[in-house]
Amino acid sequence: MLQIAKRLISKLNSFGLIVIALCISFATPALAQMNIEITGVGQSLYPIAVMRFKDETKLPTSVTEIIRQDLARSGYFKNTENGNAVESDEGTPNYKSWAARGADALVVGSVVQNGSQFDIHYKLFDIRKSVSLGGLNLNSSADNLRAAAHKIADDIIYKLLGERGVFSTRLSYVIKDGKRYRLVISDADGQNIRNAMNSSEPIISPSWSPDGKKVAYVSFEDRKPVIYVHELATGRRISLSNQKGNNSAPAWSPDGKKLAVSLSKDGNTQIYGINADGTGLHRLSRGNTIDTEPQYSADGRYIYFTSDRGGNPQIYRMSADGEQAEGVKRVTFKQGFVTSPRISPDGKYLAYIANIGGAYRLYILNLATGDSQALTDGTSDESPSFAANGRYVLYSTKVGGKRVLAAVSVDGNSKQVLSIPGSDVRQPSWGPFMD
Repeated sequence: MLQIAKRLISKLNSFGLIVIALCISFATPALAQMNIEITGVGQSLYPIAVMRFKDETKLPTSVTEIIRQDLARSGYFKNTENGNAVESDEGTPNYKSWAARGADALVVGSVVQNGSQFDIHYKLFDIRKSVSLGGLNLNSSADNLRAAAHKIADDIIYKLLGERGVFSTRLSYVIKDGKRYRLVISDADGQNIRNAMNSSEPIISPSWSPDGKKVAYVSFEDRKPVIYVHELATGRRISLSNQKGNNSAPAWSPDGKKLAVSLSKDGNTQIYGINADGTGLHRLSRGNTIDTEPQYSADGRYIYFTSDRGGNPQIYRMSADGEQAEGVKRVTFKQGFVTSPRISPDGKYLAYIANIGGAYRLYILNLATGDSQALTDGTSDESPSFAANGRYVLYSTKVGGKRVLAAVSVDGNSKQVLSIPGSDVRQPSWGPFMD
């Protein structure tokens, strides 16, 4: 397998499919859940009291703790109550008393068991305005308690901050177990890991469909890179592109009807469009060097991609109908070596990886102003992916010589590291909102 990878890499320049070599160098992981370390917080934290839910001891999983952890990871909140005290979810709280205790908001709840099901009730109060903000009544099995807690945390974010939370979204990433590779799906906090695919050969470049029901990825199970589309609920998958040479870097259009991919079937790697069922393959870019890593704009009108047509790799943009429609526009200028474009869901920002003196670092570019800033001080950042609300960027990096996942807010103030003890994880992709 190593010789095959070396032959493939020799056909590409330094920014093409170098991730192939990185995947092969994984360490052997332990089968464990993610550990999360918050390494930075927002500049202004909203004080909130999340009280222990009444009768929560009936649950195999603490809903209260999951909510508290979600809010802490958001970078917006600090919890003023971390103990086991229970506050009634009936009636009206003493607003003055809670204000004196330093809370601007209060969360209370209770649990009622009905056979194998649990009814979870929660209420949210704005202490500063002395008003109830309502709540939720959820029914959950023991297996879905984490999902219920994430939904409550999302509701708190929406009611207090006016934006959708991403705790109910999912992540995909790759782990290597011994000599086998696993494409896994997890909750947004890295917990509740489920296998989507196992292989004795590398798996790279997972990409979520806009409806969150499918993941496209590149598998080497046939000893060459082939693009597959995998339906998560059923396990059914199709070979989307198995052309001569390299098939890589799948990216979904916003409507989910087609994908942009990178193929070397005609010699140098170029960008092609293809329908989601594998039909209608057609060439989009017309460069004489290497064009790769396509990403659709949020409105579907454009495709951003990496190309070395100007010398060193930079980010360019072309019409989603192809380069011949209106030419190509260069987007990045401030760093000499730039790869891995990712567009925020609102279309305002471009995340990318820049090589700064041999260090690969995550940057973000305001597409309206052209201003860019480093979001990390890392030296081996890879594979950026925006959260569905555009507030965070997930990426792979190295901590202590081991590859881990990390997330950073778009202002760079809130940072966290997600790791599995004893293992290397990489190739992350943050899934969409699930309606």
